[in-house]
Amino acid sequence: MEILAPAGSPESLTAAVRAGADAVYLGGGRFSARAGAKNFSDAELREAVGYCHARGVKVFLAVNTLLLDDELPAALDFARFACSLPVDALLVQDLGFASLLFRHAPGLKLHASTQTGVHTPSGTKALYGLGFTRVVLARELSLAEIREIHSACPIELETFVHGALCMSVSGQCYFSSVLGSRSGNRGMCAQPCRLPFAAPGGTGHDLSLKDLSMIPRLSELSEAGAVCAKIEGRLKRPEYVAAAAAACRLAADGKQIPPELLQSLGAVFSRSGFTAGYPDGKRGREMFGVRSKEDAAAATGEVLSGLRNLYSKEFMKIPVDFTLKIKYNKPMQLTAADLNGGKATVSGMVPERAAHRALDADRCSGQLQKTGGTPFFAGETRVELDEGLAVPVSELNRMRREALDALLSRRAERPAISWADCADPGKEPHRAAPFRLRARFVGTELPENAKGLELCYVPYRTEPRRLAKLLEDGFPAAVELPRGMFGMENAVRRSLENAKAAGISHVWAGTLDAVRLALDCGFTVHGGFSLNITNTPALESYRALGVADAELSFELTLRQAAKIGGNTPRGLFLYGRLPLMLCRNCPAANSPKGCLSCKTPPELTDRRGVKFPVQCYGACSEVLNSVPLSLAGRGNDVERIDFGLLRFSTESAGETERIINDTENGTGGAAEPNSFTRGLYYRGFAPRREDA
Repeated sequence: MEILAPAGSPESLTAAVRAGADAVYLGGGRFSARAGAKNFSDAELREAVGYCHARGVKVFLAVNTLLLDDELPAALDFARFACSLPVDALLVQDLGFASLLFRHAPGLKLHASTQTGVHTPSGTKALYGLGFTRVVLARELSLAEIREIHSACPIELETFVHGALCMSVSGQCYFSSVLGSRSGNRGMCAQPCRLPFAAPGGTGHDLSLKDLSMIPRLSELSEAGAVCAKIEGRLKRPEYVAAAAAACRLAADGKQIPPELLQSLGAVFSRSGFTAGYPDGKRGREMFGVRSKEDAAAATGEVLSGLRNLYSKEFMKIPVDFTLKIKYNKPMQLTAADLNGGKATVSGMVPERAAHRALDADRCSGQLQKTGGTPFFAGETRVELDEGLAVPVSELNRMRREALDALLSRRAERPAISWADCADPGKEPHRAAPFRLRARFVGTELPENAKGLELCYVPYRTEPRRLAKLLEDGFPAAVELPRGMFGMENAVRRSLENAKAAGISHVWAGTLDAVRLALDCGFTVHGGFSLNITNTPALESYRALGVADAELSFELTLRQAAKIGGNTPRGLFLYGRLPLMLCRNCPAANSPKGCLSCKTPPELTDRRGVKFPVQCYGACSEVLNSVPLSLAGRGNDVERIDFGLLRFSTESAGETERIINDTENGTGGAAEPNSFTRGLYYRGFAPRREDA
C-alpha cells in the first residue's frame, strides 16, 4: 500500500519523507481544510515538491474547502501554479471547483476529499464518472463496506489508517460553523465536540472519539481494496508524523513493528488510547475518549528525542546503478543511473601510474557503495579499469557525491501539467420562478395545509400503502433519503422501488451517494442543503448530473446566496433545527446499555445546560441545534430563490400547521428571546486566517 503522511509544515514534510512515506499531503496559503496548520508559501511549496520528487515521493495538494463564486478565480490561479510545479494530484471537496479543473487541466489528477462524505458504491461511481481518480473514503466505513465499494467501482480507494476521528461524517458537520461562525467546510473548525456534551448514561464527553489506529492491521485494509493508507495529522508535530509514517512503512513492507515504536506513537498523541471500532463494525461506548492530562504528559522529552532519530538521516529507498570508467591517460568518468531512466555523469582526474599498489575493481565498488547521507542505495556497480593505475580515494568519493547530487537534482525535474486558458461560463444573475414552499416531516401524519405545499418529504421507509394514500388524499408526497447510508444501499434501493410502485416520483437527496442512487432508480431528484453548494459551478454541476433543483448551503449569507447565478432552480432552508452533526456512532447510544431505541428524541447537554436533540435516520443519527432557525418576518430578505424548505423535527402537529401558515402568509414568528436563530444568514462564517 501507498503510505500517505501529513505535512502541515516543512519540518513535518522532512519527517514524513525520511521516515519512509510514499506520498505526502499538504496545503498552501489558501483554500486548505487545515487553515490552522503552518502550511506552505508558494516558494516553500515549490521547494517541497522538488524535494519530494527527487526522493520518489508524491505530493498531493489539498485545495479542499468550499469556495464562494468570488474566490474561484484565485483558487484557479493557485491550481495553475500547482500544475507548474507539478504536484501529483489535487485534493478537492467542491464539485464546482472540480468541474472547472477538469476543463482547465484535464491532465491533472483529482482526488475526492473525505469532506465529500462518500460512503457507498453509488457515491464512488458518481465520482468516478465525473473524472476523479481516487476517493478518500469516509472514516466511518467498516472493512466489509470498503470491500463492497471496491468490488463495485474501479476508482482508487484511500482510507485513513491512523489519527483523529471526527464525531461527524466529514463534510456533514456544521457544529463549529453554526455555534461559532468557524466553518469546518472552510478549514476553520474550532472542535467544539471535544468539550463536554453529556448524553443520558453516557461518558460526559459523548461527542469525542478516541483516535483511530489500524497500523498493525494494514494488510486488512489492503485486502479490502484500499490502495493508500492515510495518516491524519496536518496539525500534529513532526515527531508524530515520523512515528506514524515509520510504523506504517514497516507494516506495508510486511515487517514487524517494534512495540516501543507503537508505544512512542501512542505517547506523542492519543485520546485515552486508540480504537478500530469503525473498521471492525463495533461501534459504541468503547470508541469514546478525550485527551487527558496523562495523555499529554506521556510526550516526554525523551520520547520526542527518540522519535527525532527516525528522521535525522535520509531514508535510503532509491536504487542507483554505477558505471565507473578508469582508463589510461583519460579523465575518469562516473555515471549514476536510477530505474526511471535518470542519469548523471561526472568526470574526474586523469589517473596516474601506480608506484606501489594499483587500484582494483573491488576497491572502487566499495567506495561507490558508500551512499550514506543520501536517499540512494547502491545497486549494480560496473567498473571498467585499466591495469596498473592509481587514484586517490578522495577523488572517487568526490565523484560519487557529485554524481548523486546531480541525479537527485534531475529527479526533481518534472514537466508541467498543461493548463488551458478556456473561457469559463458566465454567471448571469438568476431569475427565480414564483416562490414555493416545501416541507420535510419525520412522520406521515401531515397537517391539512400541507396539501398546498410544492412537495412534502416523508421518510423513505414509509409503507407503500401509506404513500399511495397520501397521494390519493392530495398531498404532494415525496421521499427523503437518509444522508447516512453506510451498508444500506441495497435496502434503500428496495425502499425506493416500493415507493415508485406506490406512485412516488420525487426524492430528496442530501449527499452524492443518495443523488446517484435516486437517479439510477429513475426518480426526479431534489438536492438537499447538505450537498454544500456555495457557488454557481457547483449548482450547475449537480444539474449536469441530473438533479432537477437543489437547496443551497445554509452556511451562506442571504446576500451570498442571492449572488449565485445560472438557470438551475435553487432553494433555501427557511425553518427548522439545523442538523449540526451526522453521526454514525450515535451519541445517545453511549450508555452501558447501548442503543435505547428512543421513542422520543434524547438530548445532549452541554456545560452550560443547553440541550441538543438527537434523532436517528437511516444508518446515522443527527445532532440538532438547540433552537430552530427561523426567517419569520424576514421573508423580503430572501432574493433570487425559487423555493424554501421547512424542516420539521421535534415540533408538535399544531406547531407544524401554524409554521406552514405563518410562512405562507409572511406572518408570525418566534418572538421570545433566544427561542430561535437566524443561523449564518446575516453574520456569515468567520474569515479564514489568510483572509483576515
